[in-house]
Amino acid sequence: MIKKLIVLDTETTGLEVSQGHRIIEIGAVLLEDRKRTDQHFHTYLNPERAIDEEAQKVHGISNEKVQNEPLFSDIAESFLEFVQGSILIIHNAAFDLGFLNSELKRASSQYPALEEICEIEDTLLLARSKFPGQRNSLDALSNRFEIGGYDRSFHGALLDANILADVFIHLTGGQSKFDFMSSEQAQSAKDQSLRQAIDFNNFPITQVSVSDEEAASHENRLQDIEKDNNLTTLWNQL
Repeated sequence: MIKKLIVLDTETTGLEVSQGHRIIEIGAVLLEDRKRTDQHFHTYLNPERAIDEEAQKVHGISNEKVQNEPLFSDIAESFLEFVQGSILIIHNAAFDLGFLNSELKRASSQYPALEEICEIEDTLLLARSKFPGQRNSLDALSNRFEIGGYDRSFHGALLDANILADVFIHLTGGQSKFDFMSSEQAQSAKDQSLRQAIDFNNFPITQVSVSDEEAASHENRLQDIEKDNNLTTLWNQL
């Protein structure tokens, strides 16, 4: 069974959950067929404490803005229902998971940790493996992939979730689709493929000739693909 992909981000009152900082915004976006959808979860939250001035400079969310927003306990059930059974795509996942699991535990001892009901894909680790030694913040990746059209005056959970969705699609650009199979499903597919082996001797290869103009056009197209996706195409690896 293919799991749903959800890109998630949070904004908080400060950087350290161990110091009692809380979540003030959650944004999560559902992906389907390598595209962002209109299905999303978004809410501001009353953290029941003051927001650090330095944090306000980053996300622009004031104490006054969230004082009449719901508590995390008010939205916990609907949040868990939205994300349960999904693959959560998070940039620097340890940070967001630390805050979210702390909020869940505070709301009810019966609530599970997110790792118990979701798989986690950390795009920071993914980016570091693909671009070792380079800056791999969300802004740096957004610039690297030339992702535009967003107002970056301030950070925001839903805003950053949408940007991260675009970044994730670029990071996984070699996939034609997101297809996650269990080991049993993979083995079953392999066995079926072996049973249906084809004798290619019965299908002679037709030789095709191309003109100089077609060859040049092909080469230009490869260069465009490599530039847009920051990779070397298979043809140029041979």
